[in-house]
Amino acid sequence: MSKIVRFFVISAFTWPFDAVAQEIPDPTPPDPEPSHWESRHSIVVEGETVEYNALVGSIILRDDMEKATGELFYTAYFRSNGRPSTQRPIIFAYNGGPGSSSFWLHMGIMGPRRVVTPNVGQQDPPPYPLVDNAYTMLDKADIVMVDPIGTGFSRPVGDDHNFWGLDEDASSLRQFIQRFLSKHDRWNSPRYLLGESYGTTRSVVLARHLQNANIDLNGIVLVSSVLDFNTILFPQGVDLPYIVNLPSLTITSAYHDLLPGGSPNDLEAFIKEVEEWALSDYATALLMGGSLDPARRNEVLEQMHQYTGLSRDFLDKADLKVTTPEYEKEILRDQGLSLARLDARFTGPSGDLLETTPDHDAQSSALSSAYTSLFNTYVRQELGYDGDREYVPSRGSGDWNWGRVGGADSWIISNNVIPNVAPDLATALRRNPKLQILLINGVYDLATPYFAASWTMDHMGLTPDLRDNIERADFEAGHMMYVEQSLLPQWRQTLEGFIERTSGVGLVP
Repeated sequence: MSKIVRFFVISAFTWPFDAVAQEIPDPTPPDPEPSHWESRHSIVVEGETVEYNALVGSIILRDDMEKATGELFYTAYFRSNGRPSTQRPIIFAYNGGPGSSSFWLHMGIMGPRRVVTPNVGQQDPPPYPLVDNAYTMLDKADIVMVDPIGTGFSRPVGDDHNFWGLDEDASSLRQFIQRFLSKHDRWNSPRYLLGESYGTTRSVVLARHLQNANIDLNGIVLVSSVLDFNTILFPQGVDLPYIVNLPSLTITSAYHDLLPGGSPNDLEAFIKEVEEWALSDYATALLMGGSLDPARRNEVLEQMHQYTGLSRDFLDKADLKVTTPEYEKEILRDQGLSLARLDARFTGPSGDLLETTPDHDAQSSALSSAYTSLFNTYVRQELGYDGDREYVPSRGSGDWNWGRVGGADSWIISNNVIPNVAPDLATALRRNPKLQILLINGVYDLATPYFAASWTMDHMGLTPDLRDNIERADFEAGHMMYVEQSLLPQWRQTLEGFIERTSGVGLVP
């Protein structure tokens, strides 16, 4: 809004003088200054004292004319009593959403302090416990927790901005990483991306944007991955998601002791059997559609009953195709409970028993308050942040652009498309055959099911040597496997081994 400034002009031909109103536009807003709060700490990891500097800071994003477009905040941890920082691996980590801040990974496993939550069940009310994270990778690699624009303390600057879309988001983080590497003199450090959920989608698109800027990566860690959204969204007329989600229904029903045949003696072998059946007999039945022979249909229906615990009547009415939200609502309906999407071991009151899908996620409801409360406590009391912004856990994704834009090998498509960024990862691997991928799955995750993620990896058209670049690790947990306290050593061992193999410098502190 312009200010009205009134001043007087005295004319030689008129008296008394007239008041003349003129509008003077507001001056250009001042260029934002990067934020910076730094503190020193130490932690004991595997019997070794690790001294480190913690930095809550921001980098100003700019357009081609160097006009500020956004201020992107991060929390970085730099070890100070080891080898020179330029020789240490550096991990850029973020959550997903899209529109989620990074406080889940930050306070769950990546940072030097972590939230303690129950393995399965409702968190007790505050005060919540915050403890040293003995499983952080900070002894081996420096860590940068990134909050994309619109999340955490990060925000756009001015009105002319576009951060919220597949390529728009990746472009902003590509610029952030470039400016970060320059600011902290880390251009020759081994580099990693670690994203969870939509963060895995972000990572493979970002990897392509970085390659286009001549920046290669050592590795990408995909935590609870979704690259091909056709595998999780159950679009009309698409059979694939029913096929690749079925094993997750089986392993969940086995956990809750809901399989008609009882819990299998060898669960691993049983799940392998279900995976093979899903890709063969079940897939064939779905592809045949209405032409499927009635006798064969009954055989498939009976096998689905045995593999999921869902009633024959329900499967019949569903025409052999059950979405994961429908399963979450139905499988314990007679007990008045629904399963959680993020971790199907969690259950919560079902609410309206006539609804076909759950009205909330039981795991998110159980843990979100603890993570939100402790991050805000931690960043202010221990890291010294005293700014006036409130930390935004999630901005939502209603205005997200799911189309692809820009670049010779991209295409412009409408927002109603179901994205598949697996080709981005395939191209990144072909361009950089040394790039290594670590796929981490939670077997009780119904949001990004493990078999769907694995299926996507197997259908990128890679040669055998490039397929060998992909390592898979399954956890007996849900979407956020780090909330399972007993699995933290597995996380540490898995990530440490991956960085050791791919950093080129070993893991000497």
